[in-house]
Amino acid sequence: MPTVRLSFSPAAAHVRTARLVGVAVARRAGVAEELLEEVRLAIGEACSRAVALHRSHGLDDLVDVAMADGDRFTVRVVDRAANGAMVTRTPGDDAAVLLSDPALPLTTPPDLLAEEAVAARMGLALLAGLVDDLNVSELSDGVGTEVRMSWPLERPND
Repeated sequence: MPTVRLSFSPAAAHVRTARLVGVAVARRAGVAEELLEEVRLAIGEACSRAVALHRSHGLDDLVDVAMADGDRFTVRVVDRAANGAMVTRTPGDDAAVLLSDPALPLTTPPDLLAEEAVAARMGLALLAGLVDDLNVSELSDGVGTEVRMSWPLERPND
């Protein structure tokens, strides 16, 4: 199972690079051509969310991305912001379940939220509507989240 890893500083300019690399790796892995735009959008949203969370929490830590092709093409995007958001969605589900997002309380008026915090929340909503196999969970050390997404492969790996 080949894995490609990227780490980048939390700047929006690096999200484009992650998208480009992600689509290239997905294509090489055997993801169907008609899913590549979904992969591109999902990687962009997950990375943008991580960048926004880092910026809203004042973090300089790197955003980590890992892409692997095993039974499915899997992308993991890891942020180090203490936000506790969790989402679970598996293929066949009609909707994702937002379990919690304490860093962005639902009662906070939108005009009081920083632009980055709004972007992070919208990123989760967009990912939930875009990716069939999505899991957003807190890291084991409790600081940060991992967005894990996967897509089926059209053909076996060479």
